[in-house]
Amino acid sequence: LHTPFPNSGFVPSLFDSPAERYVKARQSVQRFTLVQFGKCCFDTESDFPSSYGYMVHSYNFFLFPSTLGKRDVEFTLSASSIRFLSHYGFDYNKFLKDGIPYMNEVQEKILRQRLLAGAWKVCSHADRDVLKKAIDEVTSWIAAAKEEDTMILQDLNDYHVLEVQLVLRQALENVWTEPLGDKKVMVKKVSPDHRQLLENSSHDHCQKKLILLSARGFTNLFQILVKAKKPLVGHNMLMDLMHLHDKFYRPLPESYEEFKRNIHNLFPVIIDTKTVTKSVQKKCRFPRVSTLLDVYAVLCSSNLNAKGPPCPVIALASGCSRYAEKKSPHEAGYDAFLCGSVLLMSAHLLLCRSTDDAVEADPSFSQYLTVLAEHVNKVNFIRGGVSSINFSGEDAPCRHPPALIVHVRGWPGLTERQIYQEFKARCRFDVRRLSKNQFILLSSQYKHVRLVLRDYRHHPHLQVSVYRHWRHSPSVNCLLQ
Repeated sequence: LHTPFPNSGFVPSLFDSPAERYVKARQSVQRFTLVQFGKCCFDTESDFPSSYGYMVHSYNFFLFPSTLGKRDVEFTLSASSIRFLSHYGFDYNKFLKDGIPYMNEVQEKILRQRLLAGAWKVCSHADRDVLKKAIDEVTSWIAAAKEEDTMILQDLNDYHVLEVQLVLRQALENVWTEPLGDKKVMVKKVSPDHRQLLENSSHDHCQKKLILLSARGFTNLFQILVKAKKPLVGHNMLMDLMHLHDKFYRPLPESYEEFKRNIHNLFPVIIDTKTVTKSVQKKCRFPRVSTLLDVYAVLCSSNLNAKGPPCPVIALASGCSRYAEKKSPHEAGYDAFLCGSVLLMSAHLLLCRSTDDAVEADPSFSQYLTVLAEHVNKVNFIRGGVSSINFSGEDAPCRHPPALIVHVRGWPGLTERQIYQEFKARCRFDVRRLSKNQFILLSSQYKHVRLVLRDYRHHPHLQVSVYRHWRHSPSVNCLLQ
């Protein structure tokens, strides 16, 4: 799943609780749109020539918010995001011109109400120009036409094919329309009585249920995925899950706990390959690499599985062979392929190291799920107060190095940013003000804590020590006083 920005629009902090991070991320998700959705189906195959494996069908969808019959949609793009995706060959023309529409349940309800009320409205000025041209052509033609005469409107896009028909039918009671395919619409002159009969026909392409089906667009596939209840796999997928909820299900709730419940109801089994590979790094002496492509490359090239049978064969289906011939990083369909492959290879490594008994030559996916059980529904949490978000229970607290407290003397008016800049030259700390002259520092690495404690032992203005809640907390001091 790809949003149009490499950074998520907010700065994560080690001080963030899951609820605080959710509030930050929610504001970002509501501003930005989706541009691509990648989906890969991994099917077990029994007809491989010499071994077992999985046949992969990979799909890459360009998306664009539905503008059909509702208020115009506004979203944000960042310059760095556009440059980032352009560097990797992202086709913005395809996104803008051919993106598949989508909407959530609230937007669908509004559209349904407008359809029932007959309050159809065209939002885009560009669409209005196209529709005005079509109406002018039809009204000029129909004045001299006879009943049952027809004409063809051409060069329409997928949106216009439907909107042209609805607008013409709304404006003229003696016309009938039918889509012809290849972005064309046939217009026929009919009597009002004949028009009424045609409207009540089951073959009418502009039935309200068909309009809703078209407007939902990609949301139809999302609903199929929800009903299937298959394991949903992603990499660092918190933002992905938030976008899925907001764009295809319902607007994100204010409550973090409600968001967790909703996601768990939609997808009971979630597996984050970032969480899984962290475990592989510890148990299998896996090199510490960060990007999904690097993880995939290491798993493919390393002889990590000296014990046990080889990893399953993962083969791309004939229609998806482009990914076998060329790497396409940051294309959603390719990243979905990497996610599934990394999951299978990681699970195989963990299975081979989880038992002293010999692992059978062709482990089933259910065996992989068993060895992955401790990681199921645990989504990685980047730089924060917990190590992962548990969508089926309580979040696990993170084991950070001890916090430091900085006492400021003889340096009035010092700000959090100035403190951050002061320590940034040596190592990275997140900073939060505790009181007028005190600041808390948090780091993710013990060596940074030791370095600062050593180097600032005799600093003339900044006294640094390990934070002790019972000694330094303002609320505890107030209670003691």
